[in-house]
Amino acid sequence: MKTDFIKGIVVPILTPIDKDEKIDVKVLRRQVDFVIDGGVLGILAYGSNGEFYAVEDDQLKLGLEVILDQANKRVPIYMGIGAVSTNKCIKIAEMAQAAGADGISVLQPMFLKPNETELYEHFKAIAQAVPNMPMLLYNNPGRVGYTISADLVESLAKEIENIVGMKDSSGDMTQTAEFIRRTRPYNFKVFGGKDTMIYAALAHGAAGCVATTANFVPELVCSIYNKYVSGDFCGALEAQYVLNPIRLTMDKASFPVGTKDLANIVGLDVGNPYLPNQRTPEGPVLEQMRAELRKYMQKQ
Repeated sequence: MKTDFIKGIVVPILTPIDKDEKIDVKVLRRQVDFVIDGGVLGILAYGSNGEFYAVEDDQLKLGLEVILDQANKRVPIYMGIGAVSTNKCIKIAEMAQAAGADGISVLQPMFLKPNETELYEHFKAIAQAVPNMPMLLYNNPGRVGYTISADLVESLAKEIENIVGMKDSSGDMTQTAEFIRRTRPYNFKVFGGKDTMIYAALAHGAAGCVATTANFVPELVCSIYNKYVSGDFCGALEAQYVLNPIRLTMDKASFPVGTKDLANIVGLDVGNPYLPNQRTPEGPVLEQMRAELRKYMQKQ
């Protein structure tokens, strides 16, 4: 299976909505152009910062179709899948394949705590439902309460042809490095999932990073990857250090509100998060976000 396109900075694109919590198609189209013009090498629809958990099925399909249409094959488009049941995941995967997505990214089931056999069969069933579509695993233990083990990832990489990569949002570089080390014989693409650790993930052999900050400072985020692969390691590390204080301010807001807060601050007008989340109110947190962005902008 061809996987050369799976690399670089992939943005988990935010989902702009109107006052009725319907996708704002005009703003979504503008956001697609903004991140592509900023240098991303892929777009992930409905990642965690795309608020997948709040989007109705018809809106999932609409948003994906808009992203595919606006991207017009300029970059690969991945469909994020965060459903709990295997059957629901399969339905979303089949929808994504029919729409023309280039791949899928599947989060381990939240709320549940499956054993290794159950997880293996879950991922296997989804992959086999769309055998010609590249599938990435998405490990996010901080949100679901447990991690995907290196043993399981190695088994899936070895045995399921179209499970070709993963995003690791554990923030544990030992674990990320183990995912990379254990899957090297299988041309498996491991992506970092922490924007503050793009450089570190690349240094350990990652294919890239799925980075939410590319929603509002894509040039800066992409420069870390571009400098690194060109051999400018000092420049890549310096760009990482410029990004980190911006990213860290997001942790002071409720999750995942910070991405939309910062996108709105830079003038992208992406609207509110889905309820029950709300925009961060005026005060110290929002002012710190503005201050860190000002520091970056003043250097440009």
